[in-house]
Amino acid sequence: MNQANNDRKSLDQRISDYRPSKKSLAWSIVISAILTMIFGFTAGGWVTGGSARLMATVAARDAVAELASTECVNRFLGGTDAAQRLTDLKALSSWQRDDFVKDGGWSQFGSEEVAGAAVMCADKLAAMDGVPETTSSAAVEG
Repeated sequence: MNQANNDRKSLDQRISDYRPSKKSLAWSIVISAILTMIFGFTAGGWVTGGSARLMATVAARDAVAELASTECVNRFLGGTDAAQRLTDLKALSSWQRDDFVKDGGWSQFGSEEVAGAAVMCADKLAAMDGVPETTSSAAVEG
């Protein structure tokens, strides 16, 4: 008879009548917290402070190398014998090209070599079809 009485209660009434024990409530909270952290750190995109610092450091280093490689390409193409140098660079194997750029001094800024700039510069130069006909003087003038 009691079972029949429970079936007649509405869902709201059954939820209102439910009285969990302190132990089951505590375990529910712990499991919910663990599942939230698992989801957050995997699919949610959360990162620890150390991971965030590492990602920021890598992004800054890559940005500096990208900027330096662009300047390296401009320096490489700035000379009168740029077409011959580009032909020489393309004749080398991919793992020798960055040494060619380093030895030419195009990827060096001041007394320092920017990490990764020579490799990016060599890759950009190798991807070119040829030396551009004209260079823009707008950047120099203004």
